[in-house]
Amino acid sequence: MDKHSRIPYEETDLYRIRHSSAHVMAQAVLEMFPDGKYTIGPPIEDGFYYDFDLPRSLNPDDLELIEKRMREIISGNFNFEKKVLSADEARETFSDQPYKIELIEGLDQGGYDEYGEPLDEVPEISIYKHDTFVDLCRGPHVQNTGQINPDALKLLNVAGAYWRGDENNTMLQRIYGTAWNNTSELEEYLWKLEEARKRDHRRLGRELDLFSISEEVGSGLILWHPKGGMVRKIVEDYCRDEHEKGGYDFVYSPHIGKAHLWETSGHLDWYQENMYAPLDIEGQEYYLKPMNCPFHVQIFGSRLRSYRDLPLRYVEWGTVYRYERSGVLHGLLRVRGFTQDDAHLFCRPDQMPEEIDRVLEFSLNLLRAFGFEEFQAYLSTRNPQKFAGEPEEWEAPTEALRMSLERLQVPYQVDEGEATFYGPKIDIKVMDALGREWQLSTIQFDFTLPERFNLTYIGEDGQEHRPYMIHRALLGSMERFMGVLIEHFGGAFPVWLAPVQVVFIPIADRHLEYVNSVAARLKEAGMRVEVDDRKERMNAKIRDAQMQKIPYMLIVGDREVENGAVSVRLRTEENLGAMPVDTFIDRAQEDIKNHK
Repeated sequence: MDKHSRIPYEETDLYRIRHSSAHVMAQAVLEMFPDGKYTIGPPIEDGFYYDFDLPRSLNPDDLELIEKRMREIISGNFNFEKKVLSADEARETFSDQPYKIELIEGLDQGGYDEYGEPLDEVPEISIYKHDTFVDLCRGPHVQNTGQINPDALKLLNVAGAYWRGDENNTMLQRIYGTAWNNTSELEEYLWKLEEARKRDHRRLGRELDLFSISEEVGSGLILWHPKGGMVRKIVEDYCRDEHEKGGYDFVYSPHIGKAHLWETSGHLDWYQENMYAPLDIEGQEYYLKPMNCPFHVQIFGSRLRSYRDLPLRYVEWGTVYRYERSGVLHGLLRVRGFTQDDAHLFCRPDQMPEEIDRVLEFSLNLLRAFGFEEFQAYLSTRNPQKFAGEPEEWEAPTEALRMSLERLQVPYQVDEGEATFYGPKIDIKVMDALGREWQLSTIQFDFTLPERFNLTYIGEDGQEHRPYMIHRALLGSMERFMGVLIEHFGGAFPVWLAPVQVVFIPIADRHLEYVNSVAARLKEAGMRVEVDDRKERMNAKIRDAQMQKIPYMLIVGDREVENGAVSVRLRTEENLGAMPVDTFIDRAQEDIKNHK
């Protein structure tokens, strides 16, 4: 296997441990509820789950009992034994389990596997048995239950889940669990879960008054409040300045376009299920845009282009609208309307390697500016069964992407055959403060749109040539990026991004005149300042400022007024003591300048 190829999760020991743990959990549940019905129980990232149709709702006490019984089963060292059955034998084995019968019918017809996923061919039907429990399963598993560490597993919670993800089907109870090699790995994972709960951007969005979602407006549509709007403005202003330095041209495009545009681009053929219903305008159908690319293509094609004009780099903070089912919406991370830092590059073939290097380096530098230092890239290559253009056309762009990753020493893995049909791509994931991966940047070639819209430029030979087109979004969706940023910093933004950088806390009303004059000086110096003049005790004001994660608290009493100073406290509870106002301004501006 190539050193950059990804080892499939299904081939890891943890996958087998978690898959086997799901079976052990199912046995314990069915012992508790002999009339219960069981469906599927796959390993997932960091754990496993199993879906059940039970006579009553589960509660936390039930999970404790189930977990206790799991440990007893594990101690029995029962072997996991595989057996291949005919469809009729499988039906007989699971005659009292309607969900299993439905899965068997799908397998028998070559339609769906045990997880409800479509199959290309009729598979074998197999079961796995340990102790008294039998499940319809393709494996793999550990050899016996004793290979599951009973002290390194935990049941986490119960959630609702529709059978096969279809809201028209029965609502099931899904038990989530996790399993690891040892207790230290489990403890670290549970700590990360708790820390993730504290950093949840939805909770912090409310507590810090950053954004909200109103049912009056609609699910998946974000309302940015002044503080959240300020952070987003700072992020976008910084990125726009960097794009201007990088040779990008700013463009703007409408939010709707005629149906014919989306027919030509192919979106109505390949993407319509993610688009909203058309609008009728004077007898013609218009669609809310799910992407910006067809508009940028129109700008390129609006006049004759020469090889001397290239490369052209169009960038737009363009708001797009995509249909997402309500069940998958998730705060800022999964929405229905979002804004992309979307750019499309048009270049000659000989310019393509340099453009890739520029884009990749630009992306990494932007992400570093916002506090992300660890990156993992994924290079998706041509799917032999589904691709545009000719195979040889894919070779140079794929190699350009690969070589750019190598030159910039970005760790990457190859996802063989995972490119979309219109070109190879790089996806960049960042590692946050908890070690979680978030996919942000995408750099992708496109062989399709220049052809479909008949884009050309006049080459040095006086003939028409087809330009290369590169799609790229560096922060990606601004909504998603902001959600990731909030969780990365736990809402405690660095000084340069903080919506309020300084809060003044006067000890008494007689200090307000001095406080207001110093606050005005800080504002003139470009800082974002508030004065807390509430009739509250000083300690309560300090606590509230810490809860709001404001970087600097400036306490002012008689001594500070007399000496022309401020007493500085940090949100980390560090007390820097009194210092002259000018000294504080110099310190704060240095922190802001250095993105501290």
